[in-house]
Amino acid sequence: MTDPALSIPAMTNPAMADPAITDNEAIVRCQAGDRDAFRHLVEQYKDVLFGTAVLMTGNRAVAEEQVQEALLSAWRGIRGFRRGSPVKPWLMRILVNAVLAQQRKRAIPTTSLNEFPIPMGEGQSGGASLPGPAETLDALENRLILRRAIAGLSPEHRQAVTLRYFAGLTVPEVARTLGVREGTIKSRLHRALAILRQQLEDSGQREVIGNGP
Repeated sequence: MTDPALSIPAMTNPAMADPAITDNEAIVRCQAGDRDAFRHLVEQYKDVLFGTAVLMTGNRAVAEEQVQEALLSAWRGIRGFRRGSPVKPWLMRILVNAVLAQQRKRAIPTTSLNEFPIPMGEGQSGGASLPGPAETLDALENRLILRRAIAGLSPEHRQAVTLRYFAGLTVPEVARTLGVREGTIKSRLHRALAILRQQLEDSGQREVIGNGP
């Protein structure tokens, strides 16, 4: 059962994240049983976790469920976290494991990509920010085409692209998260980017993704 203290809907107020403490300080307090400190981590990373889950599953409801489960697992395992290590890759690894376990159990019905505008890019907390009102129609169209192209990739390529370019993990962090060699991740990214560029060119759109891993 989901702990209401860790519920995403209950933590949508940015003020709940204390800017005065670092992730490491929050970890120390969490390991002493401080749930308020864990709320800081949730606020810092919930957006990038949710966006990553949506891109991996194609389903908002399932994505939210998996993020909730990942956060609960993180809280339960917080005492085993090595202080000083980066938090985001650790949380992302927990989330990816939860999503992959869910996908092995049953097929996940997808929802229309129009229902979740997930742009590529990083915000202050390492996640994506929604497009602002000043963005042009062409830019928004490019993003929709890109999301559709990403959704059409194989699971392995989609995971690599999502973790590298949406979640903002480094290649070594992506490799550790997925449990494969760095060379394998570089190869998947190279192939995935080639596919995405070709699809964008076929659609007559400008490139909206990086030039390499």
